[in-house]
Amino acid sequence: MTTHPAVLGRYFEDYVVGDVYQHPLGRTISEADNTWLTMLTMNTNQQHVNAHLAAQNPITGGRVIVNSGLTIALTLGLSVLDMSQNAVANLEMTDVRLTHPVYVGDTLYAESLCTGLRASKSRPYAGIVSMVTRGLTSEGDECISFKRSVMVATRESGIGQGHFPEAKTGPLTA
Repeated sequence: MTTHPAVLGRYFEDYVVGDVYQHPLGRTISEADNTWLTMLTMNTNQQHVNAHLAAQNPITGGRVIVNSGLTIALTLGLSVLDMSQNAVANLEMTDVRLTHPVYVGDTLYAESLCTGLRASKSRPYAGIVSMVTRGLTSEGDECISFKRSVMVATRESGIGQGHFPEAKTGPLTA
């Protein structure tokens, strides 16, 4: 097993089944993050936005709990840099498990295990990467896990490459 350091984007041929990719970015969840996502998605459960009502919740010890949609989205987002930066399509997400509560002020990190690779039968410029991703709090508690498959471009395809514009004033010089 190899642990890969953080780099910006991988292509299909860069993945190895059995390797773990520790995603370099962490994100602390703010009250605004939780409130905005809850309101944006029209989630009416007051446990996410009403401290007075949440004070009665024995599961959370009376704390406002972070919307699980935010936990999913954030963990997925943290994995993009390594696992789907060069994806052309998300194909599947299954087996979502929310295993530990997340609260405002918690910092999440994520890591992914590559579980499968295969060339795309219908898209010669891409392959399918399957993985298991989990989110961890800064204390090391696993709070979420899920399986995901994405279609990732091959390096040879040129997709996601060469997009930086050429300056009309010429190269940057000292």
